[in-house]
Amino acid sequence: MRQTQSHQSVQAALLKRIHSGEWSPGMFIPGEVELALEFGCSRTTVNRALRQLAENGIVERKRKRGTRVTPMPVARATLEIPIIRKEVEDRGSEYRHSVVLKEIKKAPASVTARMQLKDKKLLHIQTLHLSDGAPYMFEDRWVNVEETPGIENAPFDEISPNEWLVQEVPYSDGDISFYASSANKELADFLEIKEGAPLFIIERTTRMNDVAITSLKMAYTEGFKMTSKL
Repeated sequence: MRQTQSHQSVQAALLKRIHSGEWSPGMFIPGEVELALEFGCSRTTVNRALRQLAENGIVERKRKRGTRVTPMPVARATLEIPIIRKEVEDRGSEYRHSVVLKEIKKAPASVTARMQLKDKKLLHIQTLHLSDGAPYMFEDRWVNVEETPGIENAPFDEISPNEWLVQEVPYSDGDISFYASSANKELADFLEIKEGAPLFIIERTTRMNDVAITSLKMAYTEGFKMTSKL
């Protein structure tokens, strides 16, 4: 059999199906032989991809029973990356977005430290998310272009970078921080609030096999309420 897939690409494809809900928690996935035929690779390649997913707690593997998506990770808090459009529409509001900046440049030290990437130019995208025409959230995002094929030509006039990445780019892990801050002049202008007004900040970095995909900072105005499930 001609090898056409690496274990990393197989793992990424499997993760995409899990994150999209095609394979839901507790569901058994196809066997190694079937997956090897589908991806045009060896069974060893599939085994390596599944082993990595199991080590990350994403799937459970049991001899003679098969592999299933982990029904409930033990001792691990999991937050789903939200689609901002859906977040706004679920509130009964009309959603729009506007990409106010898109450029390739070297990121500041704080970003390269979070992403653990040095001397590499990244895609810098700033997006204003709107709810019923009013500013809802300002997103400042840095993207590792090498890990996100197609992003430079993505139709961000039709779909936000947030939604495009959730749909198109799988991830294996990441980290997230929450804190309070105050608006500087730039954020105050974008969010149409007074300079120094309180903000709720979310910083998130996602990775695939320890390689950073994207790092972003989201600024919400006073009154934002975040809801998650355990």
